[in-house]
Amino acid sequence: MFIRRLPKFEHHAPASVAGALGLLKKYGNKARVFAGGTDLLLAMKKRALTPEHLINVKNIKALKGISYNDKKGLKIGALVTCAELEESPLIKEKAPALWDAVCVMASPQVRTLATIGGNLCSAVPSADTAPPLIAMGAQAVLSGPKGERTVLVEKLFKGPAESKVARNEILTHIQIPKQPERSCAAYLKLMRRAAMDLALVGVAAYVCLDKDNRTCKEVRIALGAVAPTPIRAPMAEQTLAGNEITEALAEQAGKVAGTVCSPITDLRASLGYRCDMVEVLTKRAVIEACSRVKNSTKR
Repeated sequence: MFIRRLPKFEHHAPASVAGALGLLKKYGNKARVFAGGTDLLLAMKKRALTPEHLINVKNIKALKGISYNDKKGLKIGALVTCAELEESPLIKEKAPALWDAVCVMASPQVRTLATIGGNLCSAVPSADTAPPLIAMGAQAVLSGPKGERTVLVEKLFKGPAESKVARNEILTHIQIPKQPERSCAAYLKLMRRAAMDLALVGVAAYVCLDKDNRTCKEVRIALGAVAPTPIRAPMAEQTLAGNEITEALAEQAGKVAGTVCSPITDLRASLGYRCDMVEVLTKRAVIEACSRVKNSTKR
């Protein structure tokens, strides 16, 4: 596809969330919030989007940083780049499934620009950060003219390239609750190439084991790139909950997960192949999450 130069626009660089919200109120649908720009600028060059005003939020310090609170859990600013997530010991320790995801996203060059906020707000069905955040029960904190509101990441998406972030709102940060003892999550991604490719299928699994370190006390399975939005697989979760997770049971859960997805057939993969791979990756992600729990309790 022929890509042209960027269309004309007016650039704004507010220093605060309040300043950005003021600009959104002033310019309405003619404005777009801009951070890394890895999706927005490409869409503008293709003329899929032609905003007259770009509101650059990169200078807003309140949207940056990664921190951990023993009560509230992990807080990730919307402007944190994928490279920062990849390099963060805190993310690797407290949110390993998210670390799994950012390590296989795009190229190193793109990861230095792309932000976690942008990845979510773009609402691409194959967004890698969405399934692990959903599996870990993360919440998106949005700021708007009426103040803050919180939305589960699971409920943040309306459809392809359409999120529930209103035009007069800004995603300020992601809150991942403190994970209970004997719990962990994992994310697996299927790509045509070993790197720098979109997900054909992405699966995240969160598992919390009982005191016996065998019985599944709680489980969440999230799928990406196999429906108009990232989705949960509740029937597969029910297959595992309350039972000892064995390889056979994980395989059964994978088969159930393969029945709830509704992928498309395109140049990269067929519907049938994607459904088959949901089965495989769900089984592997559940087993990997269990293995991580067991390894952590041995320390």
